[in-house]
Parts: sequence; C-alpha cells; structure tokens
Amino acid sequence: MAKEVFMPKLSSTMETGTLLQWFKQEGDPVEVGEPLLEVMTDKINIEVEAYEEGVLLKRYYDEDEEVPVNGIVGYIGEEGEEVPEERPGAESKSEPESVPETPAPKAEEQTAGTEKDGGVRATPAARRLSRDSGVELSLVEGSGARGRIHAADVHAAADKQQTRSTPLAKKEAEANNVDLSAVKGSGSYGKITRADVTSPPVEKELQSEPLQGVRKVVAERMQQSAGEVPHVTLHTEIDMEAAMELRTQLLPVIEKQTGQRLSVTELLIFVGSRALKKHPDVHASMADNRVTKQSSVHMGVAVATDRGLLVPVIRHTEAKGLAELVTETKQTAAAARNGSLPGKELSGSTFTISNLGMYAVDHFTPIINQPEAAILGVGRMQEKPVVINGEIVVRRMMGVSLSFDHRIIDGAPAAAFLTDFKQMLEQPYQLFV
Repeated sequence: MAKEVFMPKLSSTMETGTLLQWFKQEGDPVEVGEPLLEVMTDKINIEVEAYEEGVLLKRYYDEDEEVPVNGIVGYIGEEGEEVPEERPGAESKSEPESVPETPAPKAEEQTAGTEKDGGVRATPAARRLSRDSGVELSLVEGSGARGRIHAADVHAAADKQQTRSTPLAKKEAEANNVDLSAVKGSGSYGKITRADVTSPPVEKELQSEPLQGVRKVVAERMQQSAGEVPHVTLHTEIDMEAAMELRTQLLPVIEKQTGQRLSVTELLIFVGSRALKKHPDVHASMADNRVTKQSSVHMGVAVATDRGLLVPVIRHTEAKGLAELVTETKQTAAAARNGSLPGKELSGSTFTISNLGMYAVDHFTPIINQPEAAILGVGRMQEKPVVINGEIVVRRMMGVSLSFDHRIIDGAPAAAFLTDFKQMLEQPYQLFV
C-alpha cells in the first residue's frame, strides 16, 4: 500500500515549511534513509529522509512552494500503484502516528549555511563539481537559500581562480621553473596536470592571408574616399505601401514579358534616376578640382560577391522602363557574382545605390564611390505604427540614408533630392505626370 510523505513539524511553533528541492523524480526508486527532499523553515534547513522503501509515485508540490505542517507532499509505494492525482488537503496539525518524529536540530548543530555534520552546505551537483574542479567548497559563497551552494556558484569560483593544478603539476612546475599561469590545463574544468607542464599544448596558429585582388582594390578605394571626402549623411523613412501595391500590380505583367520578377531594387533605380534628373546638383562628380554635372544617369548597384564588393553599372537608367531595368539589372548582378562581368561594366557610374534591405539593418552610413558625389543606402522594410491624418495605422516603412560630398553639395540640395525621392515612392502616380 502506498505511504504518504508528509511535511514534517520541525519546531513547536512551525506551521508551514518551504520545499527547497526534491532529490528524487517521480518514478525513481527510494531506499529507507535516502535524502528525499529539503525543507526550509524560518530557523533552519533540513534534508528529510525517506522512511519507506519503494518508488516515488507522486510529487504534489514544486520547489519553493510553501506547504502546511503534516501536509502530504507525495507518495511512496509499489510501481504502478494508484495514488490521488490531485493534491490532498492539509492533515491535522497534530503529528500523525505513521510518521516518525523529526527532531529539530539544535542551533549549534546546524546553521543557515552548513550541513548537520558541520560541513559546507551544498547541493549534490555542487559537491560533484567541487570534486571534479578542485574548488574548495569552504571558499565558495552560496547563492541559494540561507547560503546553500549551487553548481553555478562552484563554476563561478572556478573561473575566478587563476590556476587549478594537481599536486604533481605544481611539483613539476617548481622543479622546472614553469609559470603555471601561462599553462593551459587539459584536465576537468581547465585543471593543469603534470602532462600539461612537461609538454604544454601548442596553440593552433591563426590563419592569415594577404589582402589582394578585388578585396584589396575595394579596401584602397574605401580608405581613399573616407579619408579625402567630407561625408555628410541624411536619414529618412519612406512609407512604401503605395510603391509595394504598385509592384504587386506590375509583377505578373513584367514577369510575363521578361520571365523575371520585379524587385524593390529595380523600383529604387527607376525612381532614383528620375529624382536625379530633377536635381543636377546632386547628380555630379569631382575630379582634378573640377565639378561635372552629369547628363545621363549611369546607376551603380552595389553587389556582394565571394570576391568582395562590386559595383556593376546599369547605363542610361533614366531612359529605361521597369521591364528593361529588371532584365538588365538581374543579368548584370548575376554576371558580377559569377565573375563573368567585363571590367568596363564596373566603371563609369554617376550615382550608386547600396541596398541592405535583405538584412536586419534599418539605417547605415554608406561610403561614397568616387568620383561620384553621393550614394544612397537602403535599409530593411518593416511594418511600423505611424500617424496619418491624426490616426495610428500600420505601414510598411523603409529607412534610407544619403551620403554626399559636402565639398560640392550643400545640405539643402541634398535634402531636396531626398525629399523628392521619398515623395515619388510614397506617391508613385506622380511618375506618370
């Protein structure tokens, strides 16, 4: 027959106890005298031993729950025996005859942070870890209830110790004048053994390679541009709802015509080219102290490849429709990634768009691709609450950043270009006027 496990009465004034932890899981075998659970009162902590042999059939309370004195916390019995599923009510406050009296330890026998035998108070896991790591429990500060030491406390103490070594390792180190702090231990939790002292492990040499090829060219140009050009960057957010609705309507038309899907990048090229034609001060370049205002838009599109960042050029974008831009942009980007793009297609751009919208990037500060005077950085599109006509609505918003050369472009013309670019995307019907 299954036997109850009671919350013991540990003092004459005790009315409830806190169940600190279980040492057994449901289904675990239990022997008489084995620690079964740990209880905390307002005065002491004590491990409650099992008075019955069998299997722990049921646990009614979780750790850190308060239990009334003589309340049934579980059952021990034969495997498969039926016991109540629901937690039984608290029993009488008088001690039941079937439960042996549990005398309360005297104050001198147990303190808040020590065991009954005077040893350091610690969980079984902490004791095992202490033996494996060589950390003395008496030197560890416990974080548990009433100073009980947990495994995490031993881990933390082990990390604080400068060196952990075996006696033979220390002896070997002294004999050979070896600094143990410079030796990496191969034992449990980094403990230094004699073998580590006699033949210290060799650190794996870090691999390095020279900066060369496309990566070297990109590095040189970025360093030159960042060092020579006074960059100023303007940031804004664009409501992309109308532009994305237009894209949805155009998708089947363009896909039928080209076999390719219209992406946001082609929309940005299309709109950006027309905004640049309205703002010739931004569509400029500088070389040999001469500023040239460009007539045709040759759009550079930053593409990440295995060889580094490339900027292939789509020419005369101001004169091309979306279908033509879709075909040419995708073919050029694919050729750049597989390394088949002719060198002449990587030069001559008059403005660059760098799109990181596929990553978790909201805004960034792009570096100007000289001799151009400006570059547009595009962040991700995400739904955000915005206020429109006094009401809060959710819209697809996209962050953009315009970096420009302040030697030849002032803040107002750059801001005017960015404002028109934003307005064209938010009200794309203007493109047809």
